[in-house]
Amino acid sequence: MKVIDTTIPDVKIIEPTIFGDARGFFMETWNQQKFEELVTGKPTTFVQDNHSKSKKGILRGLHYQTENTQGKLVRVVSGEVFDVAVDIRKSSATFGLWVGAYLSAENKRQLWVPEGFAHGFYVTSEEAEFVYKCTNYYHPKSEVSIAWNDADIGIEWPLDGAPILSDKDENGLRLKEIEAI
Repeated sequence: MKVIDTTIPDVKIIEPTIFGDARGFFMETWNQQKFEELVTGKPTTFVQDNHSKSKKGILRGLHYQTENTQGKLVRVVSGEVFDVAVDIRKSSATFGLWVGAYLSAENKRQLWVPEGFAHGFYVTSEEAEFVYKCTNYYHPKSEVSIAWNDADIGIEWPLDGAPILSDKDENGLRLKEIEAI
């Protein structure tokens, strides 16, 4: 496993070691010991796995929870997305900054999005299947959506026309309006 630092030190890109030949490939997608040693530096427990499928142009996020805050280890098993993490920790030197990375079935990269970050993704392929591990359970009553196009954050989404949004994401709050973690 190769761990790549991003412009926000707590967010990491993870490239698995891939063993492939004419028959296909094998890769280890999760190893508790290596993850804690190379990525978080502390005990990390995942309690929930999620899987979503979306069509081209769909933008999901930016989401976070005010209770049961979640760290997420995300990857794409089919297609490609542009994945984004936004630091919403008010006491952080990187508050309001974002990191974006292309995740795809082809590059097999994963992104570690720690607790204290809002998360979202935009589907760049015809469709994409997105899977992720969470460090805490989904808590719908405390979920908040930050506006994907908040000028104070300034995410450079690789849009191909207007994104397709849920009602919740269409009405996301501005960074200035949220109660940061």
